[in-house]
Amino acid sequence: MSSFYKCTLIGLLGCVVYFYLWWNVLNVLNLWEKFEDSYRVMQLLNGDSCWSGPDTNVKQSRMEINNNYQADVVLGVERRPKTKIVCTLGPASRSVPMVEKLLRAGMNVARFNFSHGSHEYHQDTLDNLRKAMDNTGILCAVMLDTKGPEIRTGFLKDGKPVQLKQGQEITISTDYSIKGDENTICMSYKKLALDVMPGSVILCADGTISFTVLACDKEKGLVRCRCENTAVLGERKNVNLPGVVVDLPTLTDKDKEDILKWGVPNKIDMIALSFVRKGSDLVEVRKLLGEHAKSILLMSKVENQEGVANFDEILANSDAFMVARGDLGMEIPIEKIFLAQKVMVYKCNIQGKPVVTATQMLESMIKSPRPTRAEATDVANAVLDGTDCVMLSGETAAGAYPDLAVRTMAKICLEAESTINYGDVFKRIMANAPVPMSPLESLASSAVRTANSAKASLILVLTRGGSTAKLVAKYRPGMPILSVVVPEIKTDSFDWSCSDESPARHSLIFRGLVPILCAGSARASHEESTEEALEFALQHAKTKGLCKVGDAVVALHRIGTASIIKIVTVK
Repeated sequence: MSSFYKCTLIGLLGCVVYFYLWWNVLNVLNLWEKFEDSYRVMQLLNGDSCWSGPDTNVKQSRMEINNNYQADVVLGVERRPKTKIVCTLGPASRSVPMVEKLLRAGMNVARFNFSHGSHEYHQDTLDNLRKAMDNTGILCAVMLDTKGPEIRTGFLKDGKPVQLKQGQEITISTDYSIKGDENTICMSYKKLALDVMPGSVILCADGTISFTVLACDKEKGLVRCRCENTAVLGERKNVNLPGVVVDLPTLTDKDKEDILKWGVPNKIDMIALSFVRKGSDLVEVRKLLGEHAKSILLMSKVENQEGVANFDEILANSDAFMVARGDLGMEIPIEKIFLAQKVMVYKCNIQGKPVVTATQMLESMIKSPRPTRAEATDVANAVLDGTDCVMLSGETAAGAYPDLAVRTMAKICLEAESTINYGDVFKRIMANAPVPMSPLESLASSAVRTANSAKASLILVLTRGGSTAKLVAKYRPGMPILSVVVPEIKTDSFDWSCSDESPARHSLIFRGLVPILCAGSARASHEESTEEALEFALQHAKTKGLCKVGDAVVALHRIGTASIIKIVTVK
């Protein structure tokens, strides 16, 4: 064999060996990468952050929250999540001792559901809430949730439930005086036969009973339907008409009476408006409130397809928003609920409007001391989506473990918050900020940027109406925001007036805002009064465990006409 062929053969063998070795090296590296990924997951679950990688900040925060939890046990300090918790008060939670437990567990807003109960019943509950606030020294906002327009089935013969079978045909009448049976039932919506058509779906009893429309007699107000599932129908069950534009007023006579005769006299903080369908609905409510509209926030609940279609218009006219997934889940396809929630929360975040995620968040805790894994994940995902508040309904109103449900929700929120990359959140909101930015919003975003850069433990905002602190909250800093509400004292000859504390309570639906009331001063904008308020706020923050000696705190306040951002070291 010639030397040329020998060299060629040796060269080919060398190439084969070379590629074989590299192939083995790559396999080893790939296996190591997979091992490292598994190891990282285990480290995350164990709270250890000794390794580094692209998600180090998440793992380190996971370790920090474990360390903080241990420190809290030692120091006896209970950590509170930035996400706020709304609790519905009802038979299981209206006594003074139980309300005190809810406040200590983390309740920020008390919801009064006017779909149930009389004015006298709710008044007793509110009186107990105020006693509990006095006893604990914990501030809590009051929310009136309106009943709104609703359609219900009627009464039944002898009050006996009707057994319905799949495939059975039944007639629905709009004559509400009829006592129903297995052949005919009635519903309270007079235009039912006009608004539905063959093929339309009618849902009853929270969607547990489904009817398909076969024929409509518009003159007699009768609708012939087929029952799609076997079920038992009781009296006065709620009805949903998916895809139908229902011709009912958003604000009923009952709602107006509840607001004017109970809400306004009791100086409530916010109204949750059920079944808002267009922006003009909010305008109507503000006209009804008159001079009280300035001190009562309007929170819209979109619960049907018409409201979803007009969402942007509704949000522009609202002070806050609630993602009420109960009725909404029967009005739009159930598989689209997650997307509706994420889009609504995102749009609220971009506009700086506080948003509440509600309905069945820890539903199983009505009877069980532990939530399902899916419920725990649902709460955490709502926090990661950007919700300001999470809400409990039956869990606290009629559940067996009201205070435990609140504590459980608070723990889940804390864990979810510990994984958030606040730098990325800030960049996302800045990318969608209005251009040009208002001077006040520019100041608020700069305060958050400064706090993030300085690794501050707290942002401290001196405010009168709360607007500045709310704008700071919009940019989602990783540290709490202490909103120091300084009541304004005005003098006019011999008459004195002082602004109320409603701005502080309104802050309780904004994520991360911790409101406190400072002593009022006629010179609150002067330098000496401002320094006095700052000193008071820092001492309060130290007492509550929001900061400690040596920490950096970013303070935002005014002196005269100048707005100031400064970094203060806690002493």
